Amino acid sequence: MNTAKEKLRIDKYLWSIRLFKTRSQAGDACDSGKVKYMGNTVKASKAVNIGEEYEVRTEGKKWVIKVAGLLDHRVQYSEAINYYIDLTPAEDPDKISFDVPSFHTGKRLSKTGRPSKQQRRNMEGFLE
Repeated sequence: MNTAKEKLRIDKYLWSIRLFKTRSQAGDACDSGKVKYMGNTVKASKAVNIGEEYEVRTEGKKWVIKVAGLLDHRVQYSEAINYYIDLTPAEDPDKISFDVPSFHTGKRLSKTGRPSKQQRRNMEGFLE
């Protein structure tokens, strides 16, 4: 854990607690306004302090986290969760959710898309 004298950048902190896969993704999120502190967007170079709350929008989720400890290197997920407190409100069950990994793959879902031979024969018979 860092001592109080050392400074830790927000992009490095978000990467080390495993909210982003790479540090450059964390930096890009800061630059594009997806990381907010007290309603204002922050730069990637902002120093993180214990007790601060951040709103972070990742690809699949919107996080509200409170800094519980300073972590400057990437560790296992089971250890990384000890360095922040997840304050994210529960999502509404009425909201339509989508599966993020299948959304970006470009592949069709099973049983959708082009008709099979049998379906094509049935359509041709129906249309004639």
